[in-house]
Amino acid sequence: MNFWRPGGNTNFGAINPGELFLFKTRFPDNRIVGGAYYVRHTTLPLQLAWEVFKEANGVQSHQSFQQKISSIRKDNERNPVIGCTVLTQPFYFSDEDALPPPLDWSQNIVTGKSYDAQTGEGARLYENVKLALARQESSDRFSGMILQEQASRYGSEQLVKPRLGQGGFRVVVMESYGRRCAITGEKTLPVLEAAHIQPYADNGPHTISNGVFLRSDFHTLFDRGYITITNEHRVEVSKRIREEFSNGKEYYAFHGKELQFKPEQSEERPAREYLEWHQNHRFLNS
Repeated sequence: MNFWRPGGNTNFGAINPGELFLFKTRFPDNRIVGGAYYVRHTTLPLQLAWEVFKEANGVQSHQSFQQKISSIRKDNERNPVIGCTVLTQPFYFSDEDALPPPLDWSQNIVTGKSYDAQTGEGARLYENVKLALARQESSDRFSGMILQEQASRYGSEQLVKPRLGQGGFRVVVMESYGRRCAITGEKTLPVLEAAHIQPYADNGPHTISNGVFLRSDFHTLFDRGYITITNEHRVEVSKRIREEFSNGKEYYAFHGKELQFKPEQSEERPAREYLEWHQNHRFLNS
């Protein structure tokens, strides 16, 4: 889901990926009614934010999304850049289990506040969240993740490794590749897409190492097996493009070339297991 902001501010350092992000209603209701796990904050043109998250933006249509943003911004910009806080695995409390905010929460706070779950009001709130989730049978899978925090930890500052949905997958892959096509270097966002190396329908996970950011035509060819990526992260173009379409000069120009853009973190680069799946099960090499 996308917890959006009408402005395009890229600064968000309140919490780290995998930490808990709670939802509080406004005054006078003023209750904590649920939460989710933080994935990443970024900025996107409104049109692209709609394409990525659809109704997970909290509205039913692109038109209503545009109207809502415009009414807050008080402008007529058709495709403004907005802030996108990407969240995953949302949960909601029943009315009886909704929680009061921390005792030190000021009515003047409108953009949120972070707490240390180990001390003071943060620790008290965190324990109350765990108890509220444990009381709800329908939320067992969420309370289990929180209650078994130590078994789920990875890294020194994160609670859980969030499971990405399709929208979150697209955003983290986009950011990991610096918003550029891995093969061509193209950076026009509307024509760039996050491709699964091993498709989700074939048990490929929504993880960065199973993704590659591609221009839409390369994405199509990759999905259909006319292009693959070797274990050394080089492009391989099938002879079948020429045989079937008597064309493909532009694509053959990339044959054997190393990916132009890759994630800086080695663990986020295309993983061998997914690349080999694509080479063996999808690539048209004969």
